[in-house]
Amino acid sequence: MENNFNITANIIEAINTILSNLFSSIDESIYSILDDITFVNSDIINDSYFEKILGTSTSNGILLIVNSLLFGVLLYYSIKLLFAHFTYQQVENPKQFIFKLIIWGICINSSYFFIEQFLNIISNISLAIRSIGEDLFHKSICFSELISELNSSFNTDSSLDIFSLDGIIKASLTTSLLNLVFTYSFRYVMLKIFILLTPFAILSLVLESTSWFFKAWSKNLFSLLFIQIIVAIVLLILFSMDYSSNNLLTKFIYIGAMYTLIK
Repeated sequence: MENNFNITANIIEAINTILSNLFSSIDESIYSILDDITFVNSDIINDSYFEKILGTSTSNGILLIVNSLLFGVLLYYSIKLLFAHFTYQQVENPKQFIFKLIIWGICINSSYFFIEQFLNIISNISLAIRSIGEDLFHKSICFSELISELNSSFNTDSSLDIFSLDGIIKASLTTSLLNLVFTYSFRYVMLKIFILLTPFAILSLVLESTSWFFKAWSKNLFSLLFIQIIVAIVLLILFSMDYSSNNLLTKFIYIGAMYTLIK
């Protein structure tokens, strides 16, 4: 009977040791990455390989493709205008079309400058919210600082018992944060895709029949960027709570906040 008890105790201790080491490894590496992929700014496009794809001038990269399509749109309109004299089909006024073509052509070739400024505006808003928290709580408002503070309430001086309430909460938090890393990594990739599509989105404004693409693009891009403002507000709220070992309510609220950020 005593041997069975010792075997069970050894198994539980081994599980606790493995999971404790796993959680520590995640704490040391994951959360700093989470901050980097969540709070993006214009640095997301200031990458040497990414800049080559975007194009350093109008004669290379995506800008070359879009400028070629812009010429194709002009050719399409010219043919349509020519046939309109025979079919009596109503077409856009040539002066109005040329004016639009010039304006949107300039915007296309300056599109990455515009998107860079927009990224900085969103970044500055989220940074301002986090700065308010830093002034109020005298702490860095970020995931790595939050998890460090939260870990201090889980009796980290001793071995973590995964079968205790604190252990279950810690496991739930780690799982939630891993899901958050995967979710925001996907968001980071999608942001890069939508940034690459910026010239195409502006090009779609030249023709009325394709302007819906710009509306869909701008809506999705703004939604992806607005997330980091929401995250900054959620972090601000979380840092206002007391993560003492006797306060279970704040720990459950933290889990709820993580699920909110995932959704």
